Amino acid sequence: MLYFDTSALMPYYRPEPLSAEIQALLIQAQEQVVISRLVEVEFASVLARLVRMGDLDARSAGVIQTAFSQDIARNCYRVLELASVHFKQARDWLLERKAPLRTLDALHLAVAQISDTRLVTSDVGLRVQPRNMGWLWSSLPAMLLQESKIRSSGFVDQ
Repeated sequence: MLYFDTSALMPYYRPEPLSAEIQALLIQAQEQVVISRLVEVEFASVLARLVRMGDLDARSAGVIQTAFSQDIARNCYRVLELASVHFKQARDWLLERKAPLRTLDALHLAVAQISDTRLVTSDVGLRVQPRNMGWLWSSLPAMLLQESKIRSSGFVDQ
């Protein structure tokens, strides 16, 4: 399964430098594509921020939100609920103080790890991963899907 965080999913709905690669990945995916309720909230937040900044008009934001909501309703994505186990894992990683994780990034990582999925992200902040996670990680820097195993000896910088 592929867990798409918000940074990887947004280019599917809005023209961005990674849009073609994301569209191809989603259309050709041989694995189930998974998102979480966190992605739904962040998606709305990104659209609101783009409208406030004047980078997107309200009508276009509505069209994008409707398309995303319809894809969820059509079961294009398996939507995972966040549970206390995800918050506990995210908190534990943050308490280790070994990785420069932000709160929501830690939650995305926890959902991906606990659901045994591969994370697909274009978030630069997620390029450095905590040690001992032992699961496949995908990143979309520089318009190229890259995959690597997290090394148990330390951090991996893609």
